[in-house]
This record gives sequence, C-alpha cells and structure tokens, in this order.
Amino acid sequence: MASQKDVKNRISSVRNIQKITRAMEMVAAARLRRSEQRIAALRPYAGAIRRMTRRTAEAVENIPNMPLLEEHDEVRRVGLVLVTGDRGLAGAFNSQVVRAGIRRAQELEGEGKQIVWYASGRRGVGSLRFRGQDVTGAYEGFTDRPAFSDARDIAGDLSSAYCDGGVDRVELIYNHYVSPLTQTVSREVLLPLQAIEDLASEEGEGEATDEGAAQEEERGRRTPWIYEPEPEEILARLVPDYIEITIFRALLESTASEHGARMTAMRNAQENAGDMIEGLTLEMNRQRQAEITQEIMEVVAGAEGLT
Repeated sequence: MASQKDVKNRISSVRNIQKITRAMEMVAAARLRRSEQRIAALRPYAGAIRRMTRRTAEAVENIPNMPLLEEHDEVRRVGLVLVTGDRGLAGAFNSQVVRAGIRRAQELEGEGKQIVWYASGRRGVGSLRFRGQDVTGAYEGFTDRPAFSDARDIAGDLSSAYCDGGVDRVELIYNHYVSPLTQTVSREVLLPLQAIEDLASEEGEGEATDEGAAQEEERGRRTPWIYEPEPEEILARLVPDYIEITIFRALLESTASEHGARMTAMRNAQENAGDMIEGLTLEMNRQRQAEITQEIMEVVAGAEGLT
C-alpha cells in the first residue's frame, strides 16, 4: 500500500495536470470561437460558388475542353485526401478520420483500384506512414489556422495529378463541425466535376440550409440569367475556384472540429482529474486515520505494559 507521502505527491501531480487541462480548454475555446466565425463567413460564399457553378454548367451548351471537367474512361487510381490536425490531445478527432480513410481504401482496393494518399496535418501523415502507406502529398504546419493559400497549394497538386493521369478520382475525408460536442466524418468527391448532378447532391452538405435559402434558390431558378461573357468561359473560370473553396471549407471545418474536440477532451480530463483527486484524498484520510489508530494502540499497549 502506498504511503501517505506518496498519495500526497500523486494528488499534487493530478492537480498540476488539472491546471494544464483547464488552461488548454480555455485556449481551445477561444480558438474555437474564431474558427466558428470564419466558417460562418465562408459557408454562404461556398454555397454561392456551388450554385453558380451548377447554374452555369446547366446553361452551357458545349462543355469547354477542360481536363477537370472530363471523366476518365476508367477509374484505376483514386486519391484519398485525409484532413487531420497537427497536434493530438483532441479525443478521437484524428483517429476517426484515419479510420474512415482506411475503411474507404479497403473498399476501393476490394474493387481492384489503387489508392494514392494525400494528407493534411502531421497526425494524418504520421498515421499513414506508421501503417506503411506511401503519402504522395503531405501538408503540415497550418492546421491551427489555415489560410486560403494553403488550400490553393493542395488544390494545385490535386488538379495537376488529375489532369496528368496520376489519379482518376479524388475524394475528400474530413471532420464536419456541428458543435463543440459533435463532429461527424464527411466524405465527398472532389474530382472530377463533369457531372452537374454530383454538384447538386453536394449542395448543402456541411452547410446550414434554411427556408430562406431554399426560397432564394427557387427564385434564382425562375429568374433568367444573362451571362457575360459566355457561360463556357465563366465555367472555365469557376471550376478552379470551386475546387479551392471546397478544400478551404474542409480545412476550416476540420480546424473548428479540432478545437471543439480538444475543448471537450480537456473538460473531460478535468472532470476525471477531480474524481481522481477525491479518491486519492479519501485514501489519504483513511491512511491518516489508520496511522493515528495504530499510534493510539501502541501508546495503550505501552501503558498496559508498565502497569
């Protein structure tokens, strides 16, 4: 049995850990608030880009000769992009994305397809390499506060790989932010963009939709659009922007999910530390009582020996 001094040391250590987790929770809460503001500002713009791309593609009579809009004859290589964080201590935030990517890779490999891995965040890159996977694209060092330039770099690599035939399809796997307590793993096809139905099905995924937005969309369908320049030229300009915005939105969703998961994990750690301190304090009091009882018995036994 541990001595009273050992129990005191353990209580002191747990209290220090509790202070650290409380500070980490406060930092995560502050960062989460900023991330929520960035997502709230981006989601309407991302939704408008999606709607504009779909409406423009519907108006195009001849799809422009763009490799990003062309579906490959055969899907042999699929690029999987995992969006994770650079740091841990966030519960299952990173592991659930990696597990979802591994499951998807097993499904595709069962269909005879080859997997090309891309990962954002040190945790995702490290997990894939630990499993013996070759990571073609590794993007690290910006997950706490991603910039649009980071999304542009990733989009450039993925677009080049698709146009050059390095991959025949690209899928994006990331944590979609719902609330500090809830983050859901989302998967969507990023490339190719040739099917307008795919764009329509992605509309609203990961974005808040309400009755006002639906009414606005319906008004947009009834109102004739005038394109200047021609829809083909506009579509050629919109497609790269659409890819970059989609990746940037995934990065921001992942960042908010990471801060929310870390805040929740640190709060749970504080509660567990409090329970542990209570248990250790009770154990220390019992040991103190046992030592006092033992000393009293020794004094009584000594007194009886003298009489």
